[in-house]
Amino acid sequence: MMKSDPDSNLTESRMALFSLAPRALFEKISSRRDSPPKMTVTEAKRLQKQIKDFAGGGIALLPQRQAIYIGAFVLCAFFYSFWIALFCYLFCQFTEVLDYVVSKRVMEWKDASPRKARRFHFQLLATSTLSSIAVAIFVLLVAKIEGPSEHLASLFFLFAAGLFAAVNNHQLPKVLSVRLLIYSAAFVYVPISDILEVRPPLRSELYLNLATAVFVLFFVLECSMIFLRLYQKGLDQFEELRIERDRANEVAELKSQFVSIVSHELRTPLTSIIGALGLMKTIDSAENPEGFEKILGIASKNGARLSALINDLLDLQKLESNQMTYGFTALDPTDVVQDSVEAISAHADSRGVKVKMEKSDHDLCVSADYDRLIQVVDNLLSNAVKFSDSGDVVTANVVAKGTQAHISVNDEGTGIPEGSNDLVFGKFAQVDGSDHRAHEGTGLGLNIVKQIVQAHGGTVSYESEFGVGTTFLVTLPLCSSEECS
Repeated sequence: MMKSDPDSNLTESRMALFSLAPRALFEKISSRRDSPPKMTVTEAKRLQKQIKDFAGGGIALLPQRQAIYIGAFVLCAFFYSFWIALFCYLFCQFTEVLDYVVSKRVMEWKDASPRKARRFHFQLLATSTLSSIAVAIFVLLVAKIEGPSEHLASLFFLFAAGLFAAVNNHQLPKVLSVRLLIYSAAFVYVPISDILEVRPPLRSELYLNLATAVFVLFFVLECSMIFLRLYQKGLDQFEELRIERDRANEVAELKSQFVSIVSHELRTPLTSIIGALGLMKTIDSAENPEGFEKILGIASKNGARLSALINDLLDLQKLESNQMTYGFTALDPTDVVQDSVEAISAHADSRGVKVKMEKSDHDLCVSADYDRLIQVVDNLLSNAVKFSDSGDVVTANVVAKGTQAHISVNDEGTGIPEGSNDLVFGKFAQVDGSDHRAHEGTGLGLNIVKQIVQAHGGTVSYESEFGVGTTFLVTLPLCSSEECS
């Protein structure tokens, strides 16, 4: 029986492990690539501005960087080594080409895609890291040629590179951090390597060189923090201006909706009233009393519609300016709902809709303004009737649940599509906002309802199934027995 060779088994295990490693690494990279970006659109826009500022500044400063590279090449070639100077110059030029290509792509970038933002950020970080390494290698090679000394030329080159980064790379903190980390390591390494090589006494100038390098490094880092804070402050101010601009656009859009809806709501009843008044001039009320009375009914109905519009606008203005006054008293919400049902029944009957109140809890107590609370219930019931067909039933109910009174209004109408909450409770907004919508209205009623209910310490919400019906629910806190006595 052949014995297995331990070394052979170990080799096979290693080979299997190494064969699986690239596959696992590829799967890990693929999973990261396929994972959805966690960055929000707002964060992506902010990063996009930072990246574009960085790339634009880099392109604008290209001539200055080239002048620095050429000057460093000439000095190094003349005083130290031509081949080292040529190698470092070509290395720096290679990194410049990579950085320029990425920066040009960034400046052509339009959409604020989170994936692109991350990709460009990584590419700029990579090219900046490579450029910093090229500068650090140049400095270390020159310092090696100089030997243990003050390293005036090499450390001055490094100081210039660090200060250049502090002033011009503050748009991207990660890039700035990597550059300063590489430059700082080289800055400290040069005098420390001299001390380790010579091992001089404590009063040697080599220790003074180290202390000077640390002091200059602190100055560069402090400058970088100053410019970084200034840029971040400017970025925050820019973001505030952008938010204000978006708000101004929303206000302009709201104003446009206001003009459109109000003009539509004013034009229709005014046209009817003017037409009715014109017919009244041509009709003899004694000879045709029925026709005359019908025309008066049309004028009266449309006048009431105009009055309701004006009242909604006045209520909205009071709510928006915090001038709405409330007379809070202890009352039974069931009585309020019952009053509202009785008041709207005649209007509902004219549309063939039946409004009824289900068996509700009595002797409940809430602290509320009667007129405002009945305005809330009236609005919910009138909406339910408006969106119901002939033969439908609208039901109202009041029940106590825990420490709250629940007022519900249910209809059998068309229902509300999903995701319409902002339209339902928005200002001058309707689920059907077209000029040819089947149901008239300013789109203010439910917004006013929401603000009044919130002023009472309650909430308003709805549940709806499109094509089946809708239930609006108002919750109000119940009063304690002491408050109701």
